Amino acid sequence: MSDLFDVSKEIILITGASQGLGRQFARVLAAHGAAVVLAARQTAKLKSLAEEIKAKGGRAAAVQMDVADISGIAKALDAAEAALGPVSVLINNAGIAIEKLSTEQTEADWDAVINANLKGAYFLATELSRRMILRKQPGNIINVASVLGQGVLKAVSPYAISKAGMIQGTKAMALELAGNNIRVNALAPGYIDTEMNHDFWSTPAGERLAKRIPQRRVGAESDLDGAIMLLASNASRYMTGTVVTVDGGFLLN
Repeated sequence: MSDLFDVSKEIILITGASQGLGRQFARVLAAHGAAVVLAARQTAKLKSLAEEIKAKGGRAAAVQMDVADISGIAKALDAAEAALGPVSVLINNAGIAIEKLSTEQTEADWDAVINANLKGAYFLATELSRRMILRKQPGNIINVASVLGQGVLKAVSPYAISKAGMIQGTKAMALELAGNNIRVNALAPGYIDTEMNHDFWSTPAGERLAKRIPQRRVGAESDLDGAIMLLASNASRYMTGTVVTVDGGFLLN
């Protein structure tokens, strides 16, 4: 069974790797032998994470990448592949949310969210796919969506729209790329306690939201470890165009 989830031969590029889920994915995959390319806009945190992984015997490299800057994607991928070799798995994790009612969202708000969460993820995936096709290399793309791509809450409409688009994009690319032996799946986390939202869960609003989750708790970052190992490894070899939801039952409401 351990061979089924083997990622030791994979070179995995993780966007938004400086904190939160991206950092957790990097730690887990590196601990299981994968070489990880850590990508984000801010490189200081990436470098310290790369050093942490290498100190534990792992393989890691830090690459500056702003996925919303489409013109810089190819150069960032060049740097990633020069550092560790041809990328075999992409985890499209970078993203932002701007919390306002839809009537208060500006065009700039919309552009910031859609460019980072959807447009950037799409063009990074397509650029990497072209390289994989040229190399005749099997590939694996994991888009980190959200339960808000399947359900909605107030005050994050551009975010929810971007994640719904990411889910549909996952299916569209999966269909087109299956013949090239490139799989495309989505991971849809529910509410996860990260450093960005940690204080919220102890507020009255946070406690109310947590009570709406059938498991009656907010997820921990480690609750996604099994799903990311499944999707990043050969264990999911017959899965493509699929959304793996990890939400404590949130969408059942």
